[in-house]
This record gives sequence, structure tokens and C-alpha cells, in this order.
Amino acid sequence: MIRFDFIEANKNDYRKQFLEARPFPHIGIDGICEVDKLTELYNQIPEIDAPSADYVFAKNKFEKSKYNELGGLFEELYQDLISPRFAAWITYITNEDIFIDPTFYGGGIHQGKKGSFLDMHADFNYHPLHHNWYRNLNILLYINKDWKKEYGGELRLEDARTGEKTAIDVPFNRLAIMHCRSYTLHGYDPINFPEHQYRTSIAAYAYTIHQNRVESSRTTVWHVNKESPIKYLLSKIWVPAVKLKSVFTKSKTADH
Repeated sequence: MIRFDFIEANKNDYRKQFLEARPFPHIGIDGICEVDKLTELYNQIPEIDAPSADYVFAKNKFEKSKYNELGGLFEELYQDLISPRFAAWITYITNEDIFIDPTFYGGGIHQGKKGSFLDMHADFNYHPLHHNWYRNLNILLYINKDWKKEYGGELRLEDARTGEKTAIDVPFNRLAIMHCRSYTLHGYDPINFPEHQYRTSIAAYAYTIHQNRVESSRTTVWHVNKESPIKYLLSKIWVPAVKLKSVFTKSKTADH
């Protein structure tokens, strides 16, 4: 399904765009998949009923990690995304030695339903189930058919060190790739999609093996401004609360 010949032919341009992007390395690439196949896949996506584990920091966000179980075109896209060829292409344009998590832990189909939002945050760094897997890149395939700017849902990016911001539009057949670091904040504002139309993406995460950890392990860190005092307070106690919870119960994300 992925147009490998096309993206490989343009890999030098993509590499330059990614490495030079502000506020931190990222890129949005259009036409990544064969349109007819991706359209058919889009039409076959069921309504997802497993809620995100992001709780108060997200609304009406649903996930299905094991989307390849839907078979057919879903399996074809899955195999393309976990293939050595795709990993080699990503490695070249990002200058990072990576592989794609074949379990799509925390990834897969993401659906944002009516009024959905995702507060700004920095993702966890080391995989909860593989402690030497360092989360290096977020890879997001947007499949929002006939998306319009007024629908909202753009991927907002902010460098926590400098406050510099930008946003990536999320139309059909656009692949966004971004660094995953302690300062690479991202999220999206409340959406205004038409009835029964959802903010839809397929998320994959790229990892690098670290024989020795280069930084302390962290869970998702939420960045909420003081205009929402309750959420701001929760964001400050969230990390220790999640660490305590993990001692007694397994990850809800793993169940998805």
C-alpha cells in the first residue's frame, strides 16, 4: 500500500526538510499511500470503542492497537509499516537507527470523536514492556477524508525549551514524522468534525535499542496551562501517581 518507489525517490528532500524543521525535527509527507487502497481502508474502519488511557487530558479519543486483526488492507498496511524497507527509509531521512514496534503499543487506529482533544504532552521514553527500547520517533498516518481547516484537529507542536510552536495539517494520506523527546510537546485542540466523521490516524512508534539508558525512564508528561487549575494540578501529580499505580496494576494501554 505504501508507495515505496515514490518516497524513496524523494528521500533526500525529505531528509533535508526533516532535519532542518523548526521547532524540532519533523515533517509532513503527502501521498504516502496508494489512494484507492487507502480510501477503501478508510471506508472499512469500524467505530472504535476502546477509550484512550489519557483520562482528563483527552476527550473522546479511542484506540485499537491490533488493527491488523481486521485483515485485508489493514494487514497489508501493517506489513508495510513494520517492513525493513520502511524502517530503512525512516532511518535515512531522520538519521536515527530505528525499528517499528510490531505490537503498536499505544498506537494503531486512533479515533477522535465529537469534541475530541488531546492536551499538550511529551510521551514516555522507554517502552514499558521492553526496558531497553527507546522511543525515538512518532509516525502518524492521517486518513481524514475531505478534511477542511475549519474542522480543526491540526497536530500542534511546541518545543518546551524555547516555547517555539508550529502546527501540521491533518488531511487524508499525509504522514507526519516527529522526534519523541522530553521537550517535543504535541497535541490537538477540540475538533469540530461533521457528525459521524472522526479525526482518524494510524500511529506507529519507532524505537532504538539502548544497551545502557541515556536518561531516566519517564511516563507521559502533561503540559497544561494554569487557566485550567484542576487539570494543571493533576498534571503536576500525574507522573508519581502513574508510577504508583503501575506497581499494583498492569497498563490499560497494553490491553488495547
